[in-house]
Amino acid sequence: MTPHWIEEPGAPVTAVVGGVPDAAAAADWIGTYRDALRGVLTRHGSLYLRGLPVRTAADFALVRDALFAERAKYQEKATPRSDFGDDVFSSTDLPPAQAIRMHNENSYTLTFPGLLLFGCLTAPAEGGATPVADVRRVLDLLPAGLVDRFRRHGWSLVRNYAEHISLDWRTAFATDSRADVERYCAANAIDVGWGDDDTLRTRQVRSATVRHPRTGEEVWFNHVAFWSEWALDPDIRDVLAGEFGRDGLPFNTALGDGTPLTPREVALLDAAYESATVRRTWQPGDLLLVDNVLTAHGRDPFRGDRRIVVAMGEPVALADCAPTLPVSAPALAGRA
Repeated sequence: MTPHWIEEPGAPVTAVVGGVPDAAAAADWIGTYRDALRGVLTRHGSLYLRGLPVRTAADFALVRDALFAERAKYQEKATPRSDFGDDVFSSTDLPPAQAIRMHNENSYTLTFPGLLLFGCLTAPAEGGATPVADVRRVLDLLPAGLVDRFRRHGWSLVRNYAEHISLDWRTAFATDSRADVERYCAANAIDVGWGDDDTLRTRQVRSATVRHPRTGEEVWFNHVAFWSEWALDPDIRDVLAGEFGRDGLPFNTALGDGTPLTPREVALLDAAYESATVRRTWQPGDLLLVDNVLTAHGRDPFRGDRRIVVAMGEPVALADCAPTLPVSAPALAGRA
């Protein structure tokens, strides 16, 4: 049952496994090869496991617990997910035709998952890959001047929480209490502004580059392109901006000093991600292990039924990743 390793251009490194009869045996197999798998993960940032009998969410939870030393929370929620129990979730419930741009999970929080595990219970008929990009390479591909500006100033995220344009604040923060939200935000360096119509606007500034807590490698780690206004479909952006104003968009990013990003700058970020991206077509039972600090991920559009589950583990504190600027709550210009 020694894995057969496959490395080929355009695809994540993959371990093909045979002769494992059930999920319990799969968990035992992972326990045996865990150190070797983690070594490959650190070199490549992500790896596929193919051939293990992972058929249900319960099977997936078994192998998750063999891989992760600790589970991580999903905080400041951004997309709808289904909860399968035991800290297993759908990867996202956004519409199939919508691509999900590359990002590092929870890069805007002060503690984020160090590892992600995706599992394929049902493969789509067409499309639907989970592409990954080594953000060490993304950083190398970006213009030096742009990176230097982000190192000095970090990046700013503004979010508007409202049922008609995004997740509402109760869903995002998993509470019905404004006081709970304010306490969380105060503890996590997030400025808060409440609107008269039960809406919430937040702003936070984070480092755009960090260093891996074990290897010390510098990486591009953020949601700058993912949540830029220039990531929105132009027609949707025009409608939202026309109705709610530019400050009322569901999300927007900028340099940490508030300097807006230009469409050209976001296009440069997109091009760097695209050059670093690899993907593999899902097959039932496939697992994708991701070092969330070293690797960004996304989702391709798809057709047909697609059931990809995800679990998050081994939380990492931003403070342990050599952030380039101190963490403090920024002022929120133009209160909600």
